[in-house]
Amino acid sequence: MAQEFATIDNINFARYVTDGQRRRFERTVRAGARPRDGYPAFAIVPPERRADYAVITLIEPVEQFGDTLGRDIAARPTFALALAQSRDTGAPATSGQLIDVPGQPSRATLAMRMPIYRRDLPLDSVTFRRAAYLGSVGIGFSARRLAQEALDEIGGRDLRLALYDSGALDEPHPRAVPDALLFSNMAPGASDSAAHDTFTATLPLECGGRLWQARFSAPMAAWRSPLDRYLPSLALGAGGLVTLLLYVLFHTLATSRRQAVRMAKRMTRELRDSQARLQHSHYQLRRLAAHADRIKEQERKRIAREIHDDLGQNLLVLRIEADLLAARTRQRHPRLHARARTTLGQIDRTIRSVRHIINDLRPAVLDLGLSAAVEWQVDQFRQHAGLACELDAQDDIAVDDLCATAFFRVLQESLSNVLQHAHASAVRVTLGQRDGVLTMTISDNGVGIAPGVRCKPGSFGLVGIEERISILGGRCAIHGGGPAAGTTVMVSVPVDGGPSREHAPPLVA
Repeated sequence: MAQEFATIDNINFARYVTDGQRRRFERTVRAGARPRDGYPAFAIVPPERRADYAVITLIEPVEQFGDTLGRDIAARPTFALALAQSRDTGAPATSGQLIDVPGQPSRATLAMRMPIYRRDLPLDSVTFRRAAYLGSVGIGFSARRLAQEALDEIGGRDLRLALYDSGALDEPHPRAVPDALLFSNMAPGASDSAAHDTFTATLPLECGGRLWQARFSAPMAAWRSPLDRYLPSLALGAGGLVTLLLYVLFHTLATSRRQAVRMAKRMTRELRDSQARLQHSHYQLRRLAAHADRIKEQERKRIAREIHDDLGQNLLVLRIEADLLAARTRQRHPRLHARARTTLGQIDRTIRSVRHIINDLRPAVLDLGLSAAVEWQVDQFRQHAGLACELDAQDDIAVDDLCATAFFRVLQESLSNVLQHAHASAVRVTLGQRDGVLTMTISDNGVGIAPGVRCKPGSFGLVGIEERISILGGRCAIHGGGPAAGTTVMVSVPVDGGPSREHAPPLVA
């Protein structure tokens, strides 16, 4: 104890005794006491009768504190209140008052107590704890030694400490009653009040349900070093230097920001100019493409007409002559008749080739209208592809030659893609005009269009479809629904009161 817990003076046990148990309790203690234990003259002190008592029945070391055996520590109201609080809560408690040691006035101690209850009894409520209460075990410790050891560990330069008890934690603070001084290492008569040349600090502490105030004070001279004299000047110089550096930094940042803003504005202006030039170039390219497409269709139309008018007529005249020759040589010149029939067959094949070339350049059926041209193209697809192709077309569609040609070329390209890539078994084509918008849809039940196919190098079929429709100021949507869902190509163009086809922007979905 002297080595590990030097501040503890004693350990004791106070038995809880009611007034009805008092006489029997005193006789029992005296009867079982030995002379060397200090119990022969055991009696409860003070002798005044009360409802209950907290009697010290065991204390160590008994040689120094044997005079306290039999003392009723609950006789003092503050002690009784602390004991009752500890009994009802089960927590340690202290009265916060110094206890004088008989015969040793300089060894005033503080006490802290812990309640003791009967074994195997419930402690869930205050009523149960009161019923199981046996007494309390406590320690007496020297507040002076405790505080002095703490100060010795700090090694403070002339550090002064005053320890006060400010009352229970549940009491209002500040209290009307002045705080009780528990410890002070200041000289008698010295004041611990704050002064201009003194460092002071007050720290609150909680101990056994009580609020203590530890007030530290020390003269400034004891804590100041020679560097402290120059510290304000150094701080002023360092602050000025830091301020100057911050000013330079902020000035640099502001200048850099202004330059960056000017550069950004210049780049933005250049970017906008570039975008405007790019848009103009794109617009010019669109006009050029539209013009080239019109020229190409006109040239196809001219070539097809010339082939039909010149070559077609010559072939027709040649066929008539060959047919006459075959008829006249049928009876008299069998060999010449056979050669004439061979020549006639060759002329017929040539005529069919010429018709096929004319239809590739520009089908003559386009002159009969878009509906007739679409119906003819669907019939040709059925014959050559051998696939089921359903057509749902309006009959009274009236559009100009440019729009009719564009829709016919879109249908040709779409059906060609179905035949080459879709692996479909059925195709559906719808053509209609409603509310001034001409719409055509080509859908199949094939494998569907794969992602990225439209951007594959060398693949211009779908791009050509979109470009033809955008030149007319229309919309083009190509959807691929995945395997077995097929592909749908839908194009629409305003034909009555719509935007000008020469200046309409491209609208590609």
